[in-house]
Amino acid sequence: MSCSSAAPWPAIASVPGPHVGARLARWLFDQAAHSVPVRVRYPDGRLVGGAAEQYGAPEFVVVRPAAFFSRLARDTKIGFGEAYMAGDWRAGDGCDLADLLTPFAARLGSLVPRPVQRLRALVDRPLPTEHENTVGGARSNIAAHYDLSNELFAAFLDPTMTYSSAWFPEGSPRASLADLEVGQLHKIDAMLDLAQVRAGSAVLEIGSGWGALAIRAAQRGARVLTVTLSEEQLAEARRRIDAQGLADRVEVRLQDYREVSGRFDAIVSVEMLEAVGEAYWPTYFAGLDRLLAPGGTAAIQTITMPHERVLATRHTFGWVQKYIFPGGLIPSLRLVEQTLAQHTGLQVTARRDLGGHYADTLRLWRNQFMENWAEIQGQGFDHTFRRMWELYLAYSEAGFRSGYLDVSQLQLRRTA
Repeated sequence: MSCSSAAPWPAIASVPGPHVGARLARWLFDQAAHSVPVRVRYPDGRLVGGAAEQYGAPEFVVVRPAAFFSRLARDTKIGFGEAYMAGDWRAGDGCDLADLLTPFAARLGSLVPRPVQRLRALVDRPLPTEHENTVGGARSNIAAHYDLSNELFAAFLDPTMTYSSAWFPEGSPRASLADLEVGQLHKIDAMLDLAQVRAGSAVLEIGSGWGALAIRAAQRGARVLTVTLSEEQLAEARRRIDAQGLADRVEVRLQDYREVSGRFDAIVSVEMLEAVGEAYWPTYFAGLDRLLAPGGTAAIQTITMPHERVLATRHTFGWVQKYIFPGGLIPSLRLVEQTLAQHTGLQVTARRDLGGHYADTLRLWRNQFMENWAEIQGQGFDHTFRRMWELYLAYSEAGFRSGYLDVSQLQLRRTA
């Protein structure tokens, strides 16, 4: 879906009419709110929630109850996010959106009563077939997010244009914007170390981003092939590589990972697995095994979810998949290890978890996004897009803060 000011937002522009399930949706929402340390404020002044009488608690303001609960009743997984995009609810005055969402994220598996959870199959929507990550579908899915514009991402990322979790120096106070570039370079160097990249290494990067990792690897003396499905990233990565005088050491291709051939001493892939899709995880990992030279090392960085949550949501279509990352699915570490064991000769030989660092990274991105909104709006993005991305960044931050989400750097080597 295009997200420019000219884009249609049919599900947002139309105010939903009364829904037969709206009363039940309201009851379920109020019940969930009672189990969470927040206060929910209705237009008539009524307060509910586990911290209803606690001044200063995170506040959830229901602006348009009829529309909000009709959206929840019509499509719970998507309606909550669409209601925020439409302005049907908001965070209270002086309340940070991630602060409000974190208590919900911490209890996500228990917000809905178990008897009602058993009815999940009746309301969950299946994944759209057009989002399947075939070679053609993957290119379309990637373009929907990463080809919005390089200028958009430049408005909130650090100067390296790195769009994945930073790794801030251990023991430092809460990361500030000044720490972001340092933290991203620290993360990149850690991934290159994990893959044992050195002078003379033949390196494959799956998922180029805007070229920062390939540049860093080439500066070590490696020769790099980096592949992407984003035309916007391709152009900017080549520009940055040329500007560093490294075009003779780095080749950037618009190419699917399934179409790469050759053998490489090191393979690095940062937050790419989430976009592969569950059906293609065996293909992805078998590809690493096929492309890795004898004695070689792969390093991947991936967001993860608890195994039971992946099993509960793996076949459903949610707000993030509709509006942010079509075709995406976050794995569990157990599923990564099972896939490796069943389809490759690789195993995880080292692991580093950085969930708290991702929470800080997302906070800094969201602050920059909001502070630079006038610049972003000038690029042609509208206020619905602003609310959509504000929710995406805050919801993700809440996930990492609460531990519902984590991110791991994994070293993969052959066992024999």
